[in-house]
Amino acid sequence: MPKPITLRNATNKDLAALHKIQVAAFMPLLIKYNDLETNPANEPIEKLANRIAETYSDYYVIYYGHSMAGGIRVVPKENNLTRISPVYIHPIFQGKGIAQEVFKQIEHKYNKTRQWELDTIKQEKRNCYFYEKLGYSKTGLEVKINSEMTLIRYLKRTEKSKDSKREV
Repeated sequence: MPKPITLRNATNKDLAALHKIQVAAFMPLLIKYNDLETNPANEPIEKLANRIAETYSDYYVIYYGHSMAGGIRVVPKENNLTRISPVYIHPIFQGKGIAQEVFKQIEHKYNKTRQWELDTIKQEKRNCYFYEKLGYSKTGLEVKINSEMTLIRYLKRTEKSKDSKREV
């Protein structure tokens, strides 16, 4: 029987463990692309503490059974737009369908959202495929970080936003 995947609001008590997971999850990309300014593996623990403390965003610990498996930050913005940044799963828990279930739970929890937004690395075809499988589309907005790496923006419109367009 598969282990349950649950979300819990992050607190300062989660800080050290979440930071270790964030570093482990993003370190392969830091080594591959050497993006010292943007990669979460290179962020000081204080930046994570600030994100957890923010009143305008929600930071969740992702659990796989009783194990802390990752984190996700959800930033509601104006006009029912919600941004996800970052989302990560520890490498030992990747490939178990956790991220897909997390996105399902987040979309259900933030059910007033009409449009979701996130960025990923254009050169990471598996990430791009994953987001496209979840219904995200490339917007065309790209930010070149260095000669090896470009961030690409994805959007996902919900059924509510599609319905409202039909009514116009």
